[in-house]
Amino acid sequence: MSTKPIITKDEMLQHWLAHRGLTRKAIEKFPEKELFEFSIGGMRTFADLAKELLAIAVPGLKAIATNEAEPFNPGSSIQTKAALLQHWDEATPKITEYFNQIPEERFHEKFKLFGEYELTIINHILYFIDNEIHHRGQGYVYLRALQIEPPFFWDRY
Repeated sequence: MSTKPIITKDEMLQHWLAHRGLTRKAIEKFPEKELFEFSIGGMRTFADLAKELLAIAVPGLKAIATNEAEPFNPGSSIQTKAALLQHWDEATPKITEYFNQIPEERFHEKFKLFGEYELTIINHILYFIDNEIHHRGQGYVYLRALQIEPPFFWDRY
């Protein structure tokens, strides 16, 4: 008897891409100055949080897909909202490309990512998604503090 998975690989990818679309909407809501300068309680700016997401998603998936793990590189010279959105948009098809190169059979294989974190591949991917949701939540707090209505959290499509 064959059982159908709770979620397919493609459904997982579409779920992640929908979250990326919502995070992009959050980036768009920020005024340029506040995107790069505003923070609360010593947290990083939303631009810095978004740059972290860029430094994790594509490099992490590429490392998994190619079995060529690189050290984590958080550095980014992005200094404008337009450049941040451009990098965001350029990363999205790369996420799809590398995600689709990972065979489902590998999802429960352990992989040491960025030379530090050994988890199963599915747990790395879930971390990428969870981290994005977490950072977007921080951005929502910033937007509210700036008296800007954030995008509706369910508006992912």
